[in-house]
Amino acid sequence: MNLIEINDINAPELDIFARVTENSLRSIGDSSEGLFIAESAYVALRALEAGCEPVSMLVEADRIEAEAAPVFDAVEKLWGKEKRDSIPVYIAPREVVINMTGHKLVRGLWMTLRRKPLISVTEFCCDKKRITVLMDVVNPVNVGAIIRSAAALGMDGVLLTHPSVDPYTRRCSRVSMGTVFQIPWTKATLPESDGITLLNILRDYGFKTVAMALTEDSTNIDNDEIRSNDKLAVIMGTEGTGLPEEVISACDYRVMIPMHHGVDSLNVAAASAISFWELMKKPAVGRGSDTITDIQDK
Repeated sequence: MNLIEINDINAPELDIFARVTENSLRSIGDSSEGLFIAESAYVALRALEAGCEPVSMLVEADRIEAEAAPVFDAVEKLWGKEKRDSIPVYIAPREVVINMTGHKLVRGLWMTLRRKPLISVTEFCCDKKRITVLMDVVNPVNVGAIIRSAAALGMDGVLLTHPSVDPYTRRCSRVSMGTVFQIPWTKATLPESDGITLLNILRDYGFKTVAMALTEDSTNIDNDEIRSNDKLAVIMGTEGTGLPEEVISACDYRVMIPMHHGVDSLNVAAASAISFWELMKKPAVGRGSDTITDIQDK
């Protein structure tokens, strides 16, 4: 391994980890896609398994065996021994890393990796049955949690509008527990991200659109008519303002999650998990060979 000891918080080798913004990372390197940072060994391993090329690492000195060793092995397995031995691995004492980041949640290891090109909305939509669309959701914690739920509950992919947060941001990918590398996702271009334009694109690919919104004609999320559609796109808006009125009106369905004790809504991430769970169920009648009577007889 190309181990390089660092003891100075101001060392230029640490700039990319501590003093370069995540937006600026996208213009670094010999690829038009740029770089991103995976925080923690778990997230780094998921990124490597997804085919992202490793560029450099920062590891706490006392985490070499526990955190870094499995990542070194994965680099060698996926990219070869020459790559494992050539990428710089900066080793710093814990106090340097904590002072650099300002908190103790680094989890021992950061890795910079090269981004893979995003696929187009057309390519994304052509082979999927159940997707969620995040319209201008900018909170990385919410996006990370939604992507984790989408992956865990069987959704086929996540489509984000252009203003939405980048799922490769370190906080988003960490909250997702690396599932941003395990489920397909892409971002629409700015012109495609106009609400009605995006709904029309989805309809062109056969999707029925489901707005998560509390309106006078909203139906319960537990709805077999909606589930029976071959292709569904669950449309979710940003925390607070929700979806634009014109988008809500233009969707094929408007659904709600029943609330109790005077609570008017759930956090968008919590609501996403419930909606994915409900809409991924097979309807009692209409999908598959079993009818309600068949199920009761069994």
